[in-house]
Amino acid sequence: MLLIGIAAALVLRGLFILAGAAAIDRFSATFYVFGAFLIFTAVQLVRHRGVQPDIARNPVLRLAARILPTTPDYHGGAWTVRVAGRRLLTPMAMVIVAIALCDVMFALDSIPAIFGLTQKPYLIFTANAFALMGLRQLYFLLGGLLDRLVYLSHGLALILAFIGVKLIAQAAHDSFPNVPQIPLWLSLTVIVTVLATTTIASLAASRRTRRQDPDGPASGIQPPAQPVP
Repeated sequence: MLLIGIAAALVLRGLFILAGAAAIDRFSATFYVFGAFLIFTAVQLVRHRGVQPDIARNPVLRLAARILPTTPDYHGGAWTVRVAGRRLLTPMAMVIVAIALCDVMFALDSIPAIFGLTQKPYLIFTANAFALMGLRQLYFLLGGLLDRLVYLSHGLALILAFIGVKLIAQAAHDSFPNVPQIPLWLSLTVIVTVLATTTIASLAASRRTRRQDPDGPASGIQPPAQPVP
């Protein structure tokens, strides 16, 4: 599933990058749209922090399960199974749909954000490709760290909002040269500082919680599951 998700992410992000580059080239107001969307996403990220999504209630998955012939039971790793002469999809196929949907949602955030740092499609796709290629190896490590990074959503929201403001300032500068631009070095400094501060604060808070209640769920860091060979 991880390999399929990574392959789907590469394809979908490539399409989003091409579409974003074409929109920026043809429409000067694209940065306003990207910037406003990133600020909106940052607000939503803070509002819904700590809320676990209910995958079963996702409208796309519910529609796919209603339209496509599916079986309620898994059949190993098979995507389809023949039942009473009919070829049916298994829940594993719905997992593929869910992964593709997540890829689309993440691309909606990350692609406009990276356009705030560079407008060269080749660099953007290369950065995404290298990041995704290492994702399978880092998945189990990150799965064990996410419980400790309690302030991660706050840091990501701040970064998204900052890049949104940068995109809007860039668009305004193109129309009104007196509007100052946010330089690239400042953008990278803010991103690194926010991520470092968020990580240090999260680990410190997690350590304090474990000291106060070593047997409680707050220590709740489960060892990552071992990958199946």
